[in-house]
Amino acid sequence: MEGILTMIIILYLIAHTPAIIMLIIGLRRLKTKPESAKTLLIIAGIYFLIGGGICGSLLTGG
Repeated sequence: MEGILTMIIILYLIAHTPAIIMLIIGLRRLKTKPESAKTLLIIAGIYFLIGGGICGSLLTGG
């Protein structure tokens, strides 16, 4: 069971790497370019929300 949990966590992190990168870039640009930073943060949030829903639905089998 522990191996499956580790594999699920690794796959989750791989699938959300673009959102993590957008989040980091958005937080760094917040003071210099606030308009583009807000856009990146919104896109990253939507990516996390949709990705989490897809992962959750796949794990529950529904």
